[in-house]
Amino acid sequence: MSAIESVLQERRIFPPSAKASAGAAISGMDAYKALTSEAERDYEGFWARLARETLSWHKPFETVLDESNPPFYKWFEDGEINASYNCIDRHVEAGNGAKNAIIFEADDGTVVNVTYQDLLQRVCRFANALKKRGVKKGDRVVIYMPMSIEGVVAMQACARIGATHSVVFGGFSSKSLNERLVDVGAVALITADEQMRGGKALPLKSIADEAIAAGGCEAVKSVIVYKRTGGKTQWHEGRDLWMHELVEHEAAQGADSCEPEWVSAEHPLFILYTSGSTGKPKGVQHSTGGFLLWAAQTMKWTFDAKPDDVFWCTADIGWITGHSYIAYGPTAIGATQVVFEGVPTYPHAGRFWDMIAKHKVTIFYTAPTAIRSLIKAAEADAKIHPKSFDLSSLRILGTVGEPINPEAWMWYHENVGGGVCPIVDTWWQTETGGHMITPLPGATPLVPGSCTLPLPGIMAAVVDETGQDVPNGQGGILVIKRPWPSALRTVWGDPGRYKKSYFPEELGGALYLAGDGAVRDKETGYFTIMGRIDDVLNVSGHRLGTMEIESALVSNPIVAEAAVVGRPDDTTGEAVVAFVVLKRSRPEGEEGKRIANELRAWVAKEIGPIAKPKDIRFGDNLPKTRSGKIMRRLLRSLAKGEAITQDVSTLENPAILDQLGEVR
Repeated sequence: MSAIESVLQERRIFPPSAKASAGAAISGMDAYKALTSEAERDYEGFWARLARETLSWHKPFETVLDESNPPFYKWFEDGEINASYNCIDRHVEAGNGAKNAIIFEADDGTVVNVTYQDLLQRVCRFANALKKRGVKKGDRVVIYMPMSIEGVVAMQACARIGATHSVVFGGFSSKSLNERLVDVGAVALITADEQMRGGKALPLKSIADEAIAAGGCEAVKSVIVYKRTGGKTQWHEGRDLWMHELVEHEAAQGADSCEPEWVSAEHPLFILYTSGSTGKPKGVQHSTGGFLLWAAQTMKWTFDAKPDDVFWCTADIGWITGHSYIAYGPTAIGATQVVFEGVPTYPHAGRFWDMIAKHKVTIFYTAPTAIRSLIKAAEADAKIHPKSFDLSSLRILGTVGEPINPEAWMWYHENVGGGVCPIVDTWWQTETGGHMITPLPGATPLVPGSCTLPLPGIMAAVVDETGQDVPNGQGGILVIKRPWPSALRTVWGDPGRYKKSYFPEELGGALYLAGDGAVRDKETGYFTIMGRIDDVLNVSGHRLGTMEIESALVSNPIVAEAAVVGRPDDTTGEAVVAFVVLKRSRPEGEEGKRIANELRAWVAKEIGPIAKPKDIRFGDNLPKTRSGKIMRRLLRSLAKGEAITQDVSTLENPAILDQLGEVR
């Protein structure tokens, strides 16, 4: 039975406990239904109420939703706002400046606490330094940093002065960084000398130097470097500056305040690149007001966050989860959060549980990949099993990035949550800005493996290839029927790609295409996500375009052709499988293993380690029809180890399938 089939047949139901429901932001299904009814009755009024109640506006908005140029929707456009003010200043002004904003734990276990007053000072000083380097409203700044207080400060400082940031995950290669620097037209790059992960120092500044040297980055006038390790770096006088020296200069000048740049709610807060089904990554552009509204609102609804909670999202700021649920969501509601530099397995695989106990974490949000990898370690060693740690502070658990299979859900529920913590299995995307379909801890009866129901105001549906609704119990394409405030506004510099990718004419041009398949339960209407419908892989919650990996492989001088597919993987959810044709004879034995390892290293250099193929299979050619089309469905079957039962009579060379079954 597949993971999807097991979810669809899942009948274990966990109603919310009286404790979870008591005082919850949304308590009970009647409260949930009342909110969904409000949204259906008066859609614009519903969102306007939330925006006025949740955010602080410098100039109140009059227009709620502008649908005059679909699908380029605008929300609260005539209102003026600043994200940094909403995330920091207003909490200090309300008398909460002494409250911890961030509990930072470094890779080596060192802990630093940062209050909201401290955070305000750090952000203002750095914002002033950026302005003195000529960075202004509307400029784009790329951030290529480790998980750190400084990373959050950099994002907030950009928001404060109206600069649009684009964070690039610190595991990406110089080529990937260069592509993003060029595409976004960055005027500055903020990076670090090195980052620490699992006791190892990994270079960032040298990769940044390579990226700029690759060309097309003439607009980059400043490279600002956070000194994380003091490791040796090359220095370009006049361009490179130490972050701490810039900040110390502002402190010496007494420049501890920086007036927020008030911007339209539609002003681009950030551009975040995500893999597409074609080779070039897409620059997903998010607005200030709509994004911030949903990041804050979902903190209250999905996580039921209270003033005394300690929230911990284990994501990286290089991904959307780190934007919505580290840099902006928790700070927008004045929460205390843990920010972690390291990895869950160092110095041992009980690191997460040890940190939850140490910091008295109450809300824990992580990826199914992490859970699955820690299950193996915990069951093999009682000393690092969650039950060996005091996790009694926990009240809510969450998962993000990919569907969680029911048995991993049960292990998480019983061993981490003690059988009493609700699990919010959240479905959303880089493009949606925040949670879309998720259980509510005080309202929704939970079913392992199902993300359950849409949040109030989110009009999700399952349709066929023509955009028509399909009956519950029948699989189809997941869509959103109405615009919502935190949706992406466009693909940076490519509005045509935005329309084609997300509002295709095949579905009528008005439905947001999520790119995932889904099915709704016949009885409950609960949603279950069935995986991507396009050529995008989901590896450890990270989206990778197959075309992107294929392009990287073919750029190697010894590779003639490559096709990449995914296969299910117990740890990463999906694994990359590459079928490769070399410009020479097919390698075998030890030589084949050596070349496979060289190609893995090549992909890591071209894209990043996360994209390395787990399996590489060599063939004299690829399975193609006589018209030259690669039969990817056959490759997917081979990758999964399934017997080929399909008709292969249309193949030019059916015998190649036996050859491609060999794993390297």
